[in-house]
Amino acid sequence: MSATDPLDTRAGAAVYSPFVLKLYGAYVLGFSNRCAWRCPTGSVLLPFYREHLGKRHLDVGVGTGYYLAHAGFAADQQVSLLDLNETSLRTAAQRMGRPHQGLYATDVMQPLALPGAPVFDSIALYYLLHCLPGDMAEKARVFAHLKPYLAADGVLYGATILGDGARHNPLGRKLMEVYNRRGIFGNAGDTLEQLQAALHRHFAQVSVRQHGVVALFHASQPLD
Repeated sequence: MSATDPLDTRAGAAVYSPFVLKLYGAYVLGFSNRCAWRCPTGSVLLPFYREHLGKRHLDVGVGTGYYLAHAGFAADQQVSLLDLNETSLRTAAQRMGRPHQGLYATDVMQPLALPGAPVFDSIALYYLLHCLPGDMAEKARVFAHLKPYLAADGVLYGATILGDGARHNPLGRKLMEVYNRRGIFGNAGDTLEQLQAALHRHFAQVSVRQHGVVALFHASQPLD
């Protein structure tokens, strides 16, 4: 993929340098989620993450590994990680504090080949979609690429910050402007309805709800 490709995912991934990852917990999980996006980590996002965990879990777009570290995995659960940014992968794997089944340094916007990967009972996409380029219909290729790896009774779920039409407060609007201009976010036009429609193209069962300006979604029964 060239740097001029409109669906180049590198800008959204590259921001997660070792320095940024050290600040991520306090700034994004604390301040931004509470004050800008109005969707607190501890009372909303983490419980939703735990709710849908399956025995064989794939985390896509791992960030610092906060959710993995606080998931409360049982001893028999198997966890794999996928991210384009190798620094994030290493950081999250270390922070998780348990063995992983696989680390996949690859771009989820491209067709996936995950050697040795099982069929997963749960696939999480936390704060991934709003970092991807393109409109929601183009981002939906992520669902197409992941659903072959989802068990027939598994669930794909996640959270994403919605675009300019989602009633952002002044802080949120400013952050949206800066992040979209720099290519860190690609979500200016993302809506709840577009996300719902994109999921329905790939799954028979879909649930999407909004908390603050964040969409929380889960989908099951992959369609051919």
